[in-house]
Amino acid sequence: MFGVWTHGEDVAKLAYFGLYALQHRGQESAGIAVSDGTRIVVFKDMGLVAQVFNESVLNTLRGHIAVGHCRYSTTGSSVWENAQPTFRATPSVSLALGHNGNLINTLELAAMAGQPRGAGTATSDTEVLTSLFASGITAGPAAGDGPASIEENALAVLPRVQGAFSLVFMDSDTLYAARDPHGFRPLVLGRLPRGWVVASETAALDIVGAAFVREIEPGELVAIDGRGVRSRTFAAASPRGCLFEYVYLARPDTSISGRSVQATRVEVGRRLAAEHPVEADLVIPVPESGTPAAIGYAQGSGIPYGQGLVKNSYVGRTFIQPSQTIRQRGIRLKLNPLRDVIAGQRVVVVDDSIVRGNTQRAIVTMLREAGAAEVHVRISSPPVTWPCFFGIDFASRAELIAGSLAVEEIRDSIGADSLGFVSLDGLTEATTLPAGALCRACFDGNYPVPVSESEQGKFMLETTVAGGLAE
Repeated sequence: MFGVWTHGEDVAKLAYFGLYALQHRGQESAGIAVSDGTRIVVFKDMGLVAQVFNESVLNTLRGHIAVGHCRYSTTGSSVWENAQPTFRATPSVSLALGHNGNLINTLELAAMAGQPRGAGTATSDTEVLTSLFASGITAGPAAGDGPASIEENALAVLPRVQGAFSLVFMDSDTLYAARDPHGFRPLVLGRLPRGWVVASETAALDIVGAAFVREIEPGELVAIDGRGVRSRTFAAASPRGCLFEYVYLARPDTSISGRSVQATRVEVGRRLAAEHPVEADLVIPVPESGTPAAIGYAQGSGIPYGQGLVKNSYVGRTFIQPSQTIRQRGIRLKLNPLRDVIAGQRVVVVDDSIVRGNTQRAIVTMLREAGAAEVHVRISSPPVTWPCFFGIDFASRAELIAGSLAVEEIRDSIGADSLGFVSLDGLTEATTLPAGALCRACFDGNYPVPVSESEQGKFMLETTVAGGLAE
């Protein structure tokens, strides 16, 4: 997410470049909403930021406030109706909103909003929040009797919302940002010469030339308008930032809680080398997310670092399904080995995580076909054994390979000569944050907010229709 309030700047283009810096966080759809103080205009579509927007579209989005979003779906299908920013207008207010995270009391909130399951075309938890912020918390026809302003509505609704939410939203005059009391997902505030920026990561501040000011605090609602920045607290802070942000989600050039993600990942690699040493000739990463940890592993082990796999940077989310022949090659759409580097070598290949095991199985096979004498897999996170309900679309526990197999069984399944995961304590210590300040639930099953897997589901707001999705 990206939001900007400033005069004398092209806010749509600032939002565009901000989203470009955040493209790694979502590749399904993209959108930008802009206000000129009188009305809000929203443009969004399916696809990557560069596919959705061009110069002529951006030139139509004029104003002094913008909210941008690129979507990674965790509630609701990946369809245009669920693209963000979401928009809602009432006789008194208009609202555009972007959301990073995942709510765990969505059905309760939908009932509060008077929005029964399957009532509308949009089926995301974000749409439910948008409805509540625009109309208030009184369900049904009397909804308009609630608080008049977006800000007061938000302050009334936010204490009732459970789960992960970093929000950037706006009415026609004011930009807002809010973060859940646990601060599961990152959200930062930056300063422009004549305005302000809020974004999911510090890397998005860098690209638009904004100076980092601070993180939005857990349980905080920030409002930005012509008077400057004002802050209100809607819930007591109980920080539990997502540990997986350091493993995979965030860009390496981002800082979280004052700690460089790159530095954390390199340190994890060093710890991985100490915890799982092996005699080998070469350390290679699975690009790009495995690169910092592979550097750290090479530093810690003294084994030379090299590039053994080449990534096709242009393969992202594609609308063109590969042919059966190409499907059988699987991972080679994105990765291909450097045979001259790999042949005859005992290789340590470093990756960030194993979820289902399909990618690592394909990589091990590929390296053996390229002539590797031995393939030793090292993973810069502990085994992912539990699903995430706070903004990562992990598989159910039954689909997670580490949910049912021990490490040696996983090694056998992917065909590696050896397999090592960094310890949970090792990963935690690399962040320099105390364990109690982190959500580590996908690794240890200790959820900061009680949640039942049986009560959750990506399509919980969707009902069975002909040719549609089942509940």
